[in-house]
Amino acid sequence: MPRSQPQPLPPEDGDAVRLEALGYQQELRRSLNILGNISMGFAVVSPVVALYAVSMIATMIAGPAWVWALPVVLAGQCLVVNVYSELTSQWPLAGGPYQWGRRLIGPRFGWLGGWVWQFAVMFGNTTVAYLAAPWVFALFGAVPSPGALVAVAMAIVLACSLVNAYGIGMLRWFVSAGIAGEAIASVLVGLSLLLFFRKHPVSMFTHTFGAEKLSDGSLPMAFMAVVAVAGWAFIGFDACVSTAEETKDAARQVPRAMWWALLSVGAVVMLNAVAVAISYPDTAAAVAGKDVDPVTTAVVTSFGSWSDKPFVAIVLVSFLACAMASQGGAARGLYSLARDGVFPFSAQVRKVNRRAAPIGGLVASTLVSASALLLGLNATAIGSLISFGTAATFVPFFLVSAAALVARLRGTWVPAGAIRLGRWGTALNVLAALWAGFEVVNVCWPRTLLAPPGAPWYQIWAAPLGVAVVLGTGVLYLLIRRPHERIAAADGTSAGPAPAPAETPPSPSSPASAP
Repeated sequence: MPRSQPQPLPPEDGDAVRLEALGYQQELRRSLNILGNISMGFAVVSPVVALYAVSMIATMIAGPAWVWALPVVLAGQCLVVNVYSELTSQWPLAGGPYQWGRRLIGPRFGWLGGWVWQFAVMFGNTTVAYLAAPWVFALFGAVPSPGALVAVAMAIVLACSLVNAYGIGMLRWFVSAGIAGEAIASVLVGLSLLLFFRKHPVSMFTHTFGAEKLSDGSLPMAFMAVVAVAGWAFIGFDACVSTAEETKDAARQVPRAMWWALLSVGAVVMLNAVAVAISYPDTAAAVAGKDVDPVTTAVVTSFGSWSDKPFVAIVLVSFLACAMASQGGAARGLYSLARDGVFPFSAQVRKVNRRAAPIGGLVASTLVSASALLLGLNATAIGSLISFGTAATFVPFFLVSAAALVARLRGTWVPAGAIRLGRWGTALNVLAALWAGFEVVNVCWPRTLLAPPGAPWYQIWAAPLGVAVVLGTGVLYLLIRRPHERIAAADGTSAGPAPAPAETPPSPSSPASAP
């Protein structure tokens, strides 16, 4: 009988090897390709959600000229993505701000950055669910009470958790279906409004219609306020990082996915912002705040009353896709902290179910987000939470950019991943830190014009107060429970940044992409 030939060994899993070199075993299911990863970032940024979040208040602050804030904020966020790309290429791990901070600066800094980021994301889930709830009632033509809004928002959070619990495959399917409908509809609607339903000349974008009176007549102060508001339109690309351990060839594909998500959403948001403004029937009324939903008004008056319900359905689907992806990101960030034993109830929070979903993180993030929804019973309380959530999102951008810059200047970090910006890296890092720091201060700045008339002082100061409370709670936990000591022991260091682990070679299926 002929001798049997030896069977070839299975190809080495480069992603698993890299993950093991970074100190972890592959527990989540690595099944996302670059399109799947892009969908996570696109869904969380979400052009429809972004436009609804900023258009009304921005128009009241600066009139049609507010759209010029969008390219400014997009350029600033591109600076941040440059830094995130180098970091995630070298350390493609879930829970990016925590994982990067501990390696760049040290265990205390990394843990505190992860703590702030987690609460920003979890309260962001609360905000998205709460803002999605009215569209459920609008779909059926009902007027909700505060209690009904909270109940529906909680149902949305629970539904998103169930989808996430079925694993990354199910999440990808729902999110991809949602953003496909959103992207097609928003691009078609935007182009149609721009090409066929224009009611104003392009020159309108050089006018404010007197909106700067809310800023004591100061155009620079009005523009600063609009830049703060427009910041909401370009957050969420870091959701691509959250699913890094479930993405194939993550070191190369996650940075690309962040760029695709941010730039594609940026293009759609700017298209629709211009289209809505130029097709809106009464700009002066929008500037005066007489229309709480100028986007829907522009669409319905242009296309006709038949378009009302279909457009509401598109908006609702966009919010649901955003909520699902955002909740998935929060769960994976909690999982990243808990598997190191440095988060409350880590033994429970780090659990992964048989579908390779971070079920412990899902339960924890659902409890926090749903509990915060009870603030929706009071308009002032939920308004304060929304203000805090916007500010807290920019804090991790600043902390990560600043940590990377400090480590570069110290010489303790030289980018060693597939993405390296070379001699431009330090200059771009400086600009990213300056931009993120500016935006943190700008968003946190207490402005009465961003609060409802007659709002109490604590709602006006909600952003800086909320950030201070989360930071203070984190520092207190750090002093009492000392999670940094566990991180230092794992990293083999007592104070400074952890030594970078040996780099694994690039996947043989992918050409090197470093410049």
